[in-house]
Amino acid sequence: MTYVFDTLGYSKHLRHAGVAMAEADAHAEAARDFIMSEIATRQDMLAVRQDLSVAKDELRGRIDTVGLRVIVQLGLLVAASVATLAVLIKL
Repeated sequence: MTYVFDTLGYSKHLRHAGVAMAEADAHAEAARDFIMSEIATRQDMLAVRQDLSVAKDELRGRIDTVGLRVIVQLGLLVAASVATLAVLIKL
């Protein structure tokens, strides 16, 4: 989707406000060429939303994996501690 920018109307508005005709036209052309080309469209925003959704799902998967690793490591630590304690008690 493209946006239409009324350079003539913009230029007229500037001239009405006291800006010289050449400056008003230059401002209107600059706005059309530089500002309007940078405006995000609905499709741009939907693409970003989709990318963020994919990234969020990947991050959730990684968080789940790290969580499982921590649980396993804590379990191993508890088992090692219990085994060490059992050996010390038998001494």
